[in-house]
Amino acid sequence: MLKYLATPRWFGWLALVLVLAAACSALGLWQLDRRDQAAATVNTVEANYDLAPIPYSPSLFESFDGATEWAPVTLVGHYDSANQRIVRNRPLGGRPGYEVLVPLKLQDGTAVVINRGWLPIGNDRAGRPDTVPPAPEGEVTVVARIRPAEPDLDRSAPQGQLASIDLATYQSQLEYPISTAAYGLVASETPAPATAPIAPAKPAIDLGPHLSYSMQWFAFGVLLFVGLGYAARQQYRIDHEDEHAQSAPARARRRPSSEQEEDAILDAQGL
Repeated sequence: MLKYLATPRWFGWLALVLVLAAACSALGLWQLDRRDQAAATVNTVEANYDLAPIPYSPSLFESFDGATEWAPVTLVGHYDSANQRIVRNRPLGGRPGYEVLVPLKLQDGTAVVINRGWLPIGNDRAGRPDTVPPAPEGEVTVVARIRPAEPDLDRSAPQGQLASIDLATYQSQLEYPISTAAYGLVASETPAPATAPIAPAKPAIDLGPHLSYSMQWFAFGVLLFVGLGYAARQQYRIDHEDEHAQSAPARARRRPSSEQEEDAILDAQGL
């Protein structure tokens, strides 16, 4: 059998199977990496989301530390509603919409961008929400959760809007500095406004199907070798049966029994 397989034909099939198995393994490892990322997010949410709010410190937003993500922070200041921005393409529950960003000028002279929540896509004007609930005026106490800034998507956006929560781009549109490493995702505002964007929900504590997907990819890789072995064995049997049939002498071929000869004679006579 090994000598039979040591031919260019089967080496070619083996090379193809190796390539496909390597692809399956890579996809399986990718799914495991996705699961590790999801597990890290879940662990951070569980550790920080329900903590008591911590006092504001500029360092929390001037450099992002993944260990503090989702931690609630208490900030006191005044909203700069004149420099409010709408972030495009922010779906929620399968519905298209926007998110509202407003700089919060703090008592120490620094400023942090607050994501006040989500708005559905408008019906009156294309590309804009119908109404944007105004931020509270005067001094406001905001409890917001730390979230990292998003990258520049290299997309244009209408005036007053952003393609993503790219705080560096937002900074370039303002006349004063803001923290550009992280922003605050609103949890509460005091005094509470009469109307407000839809508050963000707590992230789902779910690792997703990544583990089962990875096992499926690894299984596909193994089955490729099983299938190759089965195909080789079947082809080996077929080839050798044909060779045996062609090389067998005529006298070695199976002769009919005497009963079969008698039946053939009777059939020929119509009996």
